[in-house]
Amino acid sequence: MHKVHIVHAHPEPRSFCTAMAHEARRLLESRGDNVSFSDLYALNFDPVVRASDFAQRANSDYLVYAKEQRHALERNALAPDIQREVDALLASDTLMLVFPLYWFSVPALIKGWIDRCFLSGALYGGKRIYGRGGMVGKRAVVGVSLGGREHMFGQQGIHGELASGMLRHLLQGTLGYVGYEVLEPFFAWHIPYCSHAQRVDTLKRWGDFIAHLDEQPRVPMPRLEEYDEVFQPLLGGASP
Repeated sequence: MHKVHIVHAHPEPRSFCTAMAHEARRLLESRGDNVSFSDLYALNFDPVVRASDFAQRANSDYLVYAKEQRHALERNALAPDIQREVDALLASDTLMLVFPLYWFSVPALIKGWIDRCFLSGALYGGKRIYGRGGMVGKRAVVGVSLGGREHMFGQQGIHGELASGMLRHLLQGTLGYVGYEVLEPFFAWHIPYCSHAQRVDTLKRWGDFIAHLDEQPRVPMPRLEEYDEVFQPLLGGASP
């Protein structure tokens, strides 16, 4: 049994992307997994980092958000919506993000959720990155719906690489950075424009993907050990 935290963001509750998120929850629970679920729109989640995210401040005159995250974490002084998500992250062994692709990137709600909930001190900090990050031993799964066709992406596609290119900031720079083992993403292609039969087929592919998570290929990540000689002097000081 796995403990899975699903985080979803789509403005239309009847969307295919939302159906993907709920189907994932249904399939995971049906096989006995313990699933927590955050629909960021339904929660009216605030994606904007603010000084008010902390009930107590280490420095009330000047906001360094990462330092205040560590301070508030130690003193149980995080805003309740952040604390709820952090508790779910730390309790789960699998993080699943389900969202539509916006402008070659993640929606603002997903980005803001990361900004506020990927806590310095808990998930990363100093030498605690990649294979030494706070989420080592856990895995991250990404399901993305988009309007583009599959042939538009890749080395020969007009847009270039999707997973290793435009989503590298998420897969490596965020999920891998804090220590997650990152699965190759699932893409639901051309969703707003394809036929009902094609959507049914895509949802089946998504179900098969979830049923075989353990066998999905992983995204390669840097190994900190290979850079120790270069970064050791820099990593020996305080966390950024």
